[in-house]
This record gives sequence, structure tokens and C-alpha cells, in this order.
Amino acid sequence: MSTARRVCVITGGRADYGLLRGLLDELQVQDGLELQLIASGTHLSQAHGLTVDAIRADGYRVDRVVDMLLASDSTVAISKSMGLGLIGFAEALDSLRPHMVVVLGDRYEIWAAAAACLIQRIPLAHIHGGEVTSGAFDEAIRHSISKMAHYHFTAAERYRQRVIQLGEQPERVFNVGSLGVGVIRQIDYLTQAQLCRDIGLRFRSRNLLVTFHPVTLDPEAGLSHCEALLSALAECRDTQIIFTQANADSMGSQFNRLIDEFVEAHPENSVSFKYMGQLRYLSTMKLVDAVVGNSSSGVIEAPVLGTPSVNIGERQAGRIRAPSVIDCEPDRDAIQAAIESACETGRTAQADLDRLPFGNGQTAGLIASLLKTLPLDDLLMKQFHDIERMP
Repeated sequence: MSTARRVCVITGGRADYGLLRGLLDELQVQDGLELQLIASGTHLSQAHGLTVDAIRADGYRVDRVVDMLLASDSTVAISKSMGLGLIGFAEALDSLRPHMVVVLGDRYEIWAAAAACLIQRIPLAHIHGGEVTSGAFDEAIRHSISKMAHYHFTAAERYRQRVIQLGEQPERVFNVGSLGVGVIRQIDYLTQAQLCRDIGLRFRSRNLLVTFHPVTLDPEAGLSHCEALLSALAECRDTQIIFTQANADSMGSQFNRLIDEFVEAHPENSVSFKYMGQLRYLSTMKLVDAVVGNSSSGVIEAPVLGTPSVNIGERQAGRIRAPSVIDCEPDRDAIQAAIESACETGRTAQADLDRLPFGNGQTAGLIASLLKTLPLDDLLMKQFHDIERMP
């Protein structure tokens, strides 16, 4: 009988999977560890590219799938999806019986997985806790996952301090940097010619990579913000606009409908992708003049690649910023001005990875080593850590 420590990694969509790949590789080669993998959320959705097939094509064994998404993305449907996810993760974890579960981020799919671990008394490690995104309910989900977790791997020291502020024991909170920096350092990027040949991209004198997600705390306002963005993009001349579609949040399908209508009306200079894949996405990000939208990739990955980014609205409010990130209000004129500023500034020099607040790219190896050695006994009875004890 194997004595290896079974570590189960759960991925709910393209965004966290792209970051987790380096960690999956490390876990597969570490002696004394047995990797288990559960795919859920948009990985199982045809509308979002059925990316579970991409996971398998990358050579990973998917041990279980948890199908939880409903056809609708209304607030009621998402709440029901969380309930289905809780049921599905409970069954999958009971079958796999891991010694520890690893999750990343702030998605409602991951919240369901964390809740199942809590009730089934399975130690949980959480990556990317302590961050602030005040424009989305993801922030509350992220912090609640941290409170259900037993070990924490944060992307910056400021985020580590926030997790401790939540009452977590300091000796269980590790500042390891961002997995995304390691991904960026290791990729053998595609050239512009390869991208054009591979997925039919066309490049012009100016090129923008656009990702805009719902503003979950105010979905109706988020829809007007999306319309303002598209109105600004319609005025961009001799510009190739490359969209990646919104995720499965409230009103995400409406955002994608607007994007599809824009592409249909501007076929000569716009294209939309459900899923580009990590290599194509980051290669495109490296080649374009600016990243535009409200995705975390514009705040974290784009600066490392030296690509300016325009961050619209409040969805990423609270995250640490690099100087290459231009924040703007979600109205047409402000977005137009920010895009012009980003493109006129031009590409920044490749960031000095050793000086970034998100680490030097060794995050995956650090996490894998910790997962192999951290004690698992006496974790479940957590003690609240008071920063200053009340008199």
C-alpha cells in the first residue's frame, strides 16, 4: 500500500488552471507525493470551451469531474450551482480520500470545494489569499476560503499580513509569490507569425487584448461599463481587437453576447475566443500594445511581460499595482484616453523579476516542497490568532 501523501488539486476554470500547471508538474515529480486532480466549473462547459479536454491533452490525469454549472448565469442559478458543487465535491473527495486539498483564488466553484473539505475534515491549503478586489463578491469568497483553510500561500507580503489579520496563525501563512511569474519565466512564447498561422490572428499597427468580466457586486452597472468599453473600442482606428470571453459570473453570458455582436459588426478588426489556451494567451499578451479590461491578468501578468494595461473600474480595486497599469473610470471618454496613453507610452522594459512584489518565479517549487513537509496533525482545531489581545 502506498505511503505517499495524497495531495488533491481542484481547478474550476481556465484562469486558475493556467496558474496551477507549474504546481501540478512539481507535484508529479516530488517523491513522497501522489497528485490527484479534480476538474469542475467552466472546465465542463461547452459554452466556455470544454477545457477539461485541454487538461487531458496537456498530459494530466483528471481523477474526478464535478459538474455544477447550470444553463443560466442568474444569481439564483449561481447559488444553485454552488449547492450542486458542494454535493459533487463531497462525493469526489469521499472517493479519493486525499490527505490534503489545494485550491487557488476566489471563485464560487472553489468556495464549494473548500466548504466540502471543512465538513469532511480534510486539511486545506489556499493559494492567493489576502488579496482585495472590492468591486466583486469574489473578495468575500476569497476571505471565507481563507478562514476554512489550514495553510496559506500568498503572492506578496502585504497579502500575507492580511491573512494574519483575518486571525490565521502566522506560522501557517507563507509568502511564496505568484505562480503566474513562474509561468511567464518558463514559457517558450509563440511568435506573431506562429499565432497568425495557429489561430488565425491578424495584427495591425496597433493591437489590444481585451478581457472584461462582470462586476458581480453591481451586475447592472457592470453591463453599462461593458457597453462603454465597446463604444470606446469602436472608435479605435487601425487597431486589432482580440477578445477573450467573460467567465461564468452573473450576466457573463450577456457580456459575451455583446462581445459577439461587436465582432459581428466589426469583422475586419476584431475577433473573440472562448479559450485561447495559456501559451497562446500569454504569447498574445506579450505581443500586443496594451491589455484592456478588468481581469487580474492585466494587473499581475501583463506588467511582468512589460505590456501596459488599462484597468477599468473597481473590479480589481485593492490589488498591488505596477506603474505600467493605468486605472480609469468605466466611461467611454476615460477608456479612450487611457488606451491612448498606454499605447503612446509604449512597452516598458522587461520587469526585473527579482524586484517584483510577486516573487522571482520559484513559487511552484516552494509550494510543492511545503506540501510535502508541512505537518497535517492537529490542524483541524484552528485557534484564532489575535493581533492585539483585548484587555
